[in-house]
Amino acid sequence: MWPSPSVESSGPLAGVRVLDLSRILAGPFATMVLADLGADVVKVERPGTGDETRRWGPPFTTDPAGETVAAYFLACNRNKRSVAADLSSTAGRRLVQGLATEADVAVVNFRPASTLRLGLDPDTLQRLNPRLIVASITGFGADNPYADLPGYDLIVQAMGGFLSITGPEGGPGVKTGVAIGDLGAGLYAVAGILAALHRRAATGSGGTVEISLLDAQVSLLANQAMNFLVGGSNPGPMGNAHPNIVPYETFSTADGEIALGVGSDDQFHRLCELLGEEGLPDDTRFTGNAARVAHRGELRHILESHFRTAPAGEWVTRLRRAGLPCGPVNSVSEVFADPVIAARMLDRIDGIPQVLSPIRLDGERLPLRSPPPPLGAAGDAG
Repeated sequence: MWPSPSVESSGPLAGVRVLDLSRILAGPFATMVLADLGADVVKVERPGTGDETRRWGPPFTTDPAGETVAAYFLACNRNKRSVAADLSSTAGRRLVQGLATEADVAVVNFRPASTLRLGLDPDTLQRLNPRLIVASITGFGADNPYADLPGYDLIVQAMGGFLSITGPEGGPGVKTGVAIGDLGAGLYAVAGILAALHRRAATGSGGTVEISLLDAQVSLLANQAMNFLVGGSNPGPMGNAHPNIVPYETFSTADGEIALGVGSDDQFHRLCELLGEEGLPDDTRFTGNAARVAHRGELRHILESHFRTAPAGEWVTRLRRAGLPCGPVNSVSEVFADPVIAARMLDRIDGIPQVLSPIRLDGERLPLRSPPPPLGAAGDAG
């Protein structure tokens, strides 16, 4: 039986029941987005240990039940309830099957062979509940030679090209600072689930949503993919520079770095006026973006010679006053010290800090209903 929520939701997805059979990041991130939007999410975890990210620390803190939990788990599991169930046991599978009969959505991120072995595949779950939408998040998909390979974010960043285009120019590729493959797959899963719910409202039937980390990663190559597919050149790491727009990167100042993005000729004219370089837009090396891309090194040298004459804060003020997109290069601590960001994106619930959803509906931010749950707090099937 579906456990009764302790806190009622009034969000746009209120009444939608989500059975979260996922672990680590992509699936839990997707279900947290749905929970933030008001869905009633029940997370099934292994008894005794729970989601692996409960132990992925340091740092650690104490949850509302007094248990030690890693910060990683707290990043993607709020507004949910936890049920402990051993999926290898009859009792655990019976519990999950019972939940599936009452759910609207099930999110699974086991490898395809494990999904079949545990009876969590779409055919099995939809025999129990034909209206159920089953969202499957895997490393590599279910219908190709990579299907049963284990897949973490680092692996798909490597295989999907991100390592080859990220990092200092001329140096080895590096991964992004957050798990962009996992997070991208999670967001795509949310989009697919919402589309499937919309379709079910018209047809009355459930369906399947399939997302692979590798597919999501490749889709996020975006303009870099098209640079290769159309232009034929194999992109490489460029530091903070942009392959198609100049100037669009970070610059050193007298006391730190700033980020500056000039996306039009009009903005370039304004930048040149600000720097007292009114003749630059008429220089054939810099007339139009294509010319600036071809001569990016020369332009960067000219611009940075100006930026090094004053502190970063002064340049940010002057550039913003001229209507030019720019900002300081913040550390994470500086991000959360920014009063605008802190007011919009930070809150606490039961003493646990949370970075809020960026979604605002009708001008209101999405509410925190409950902190990331203690293991098995909503039930334990052993």
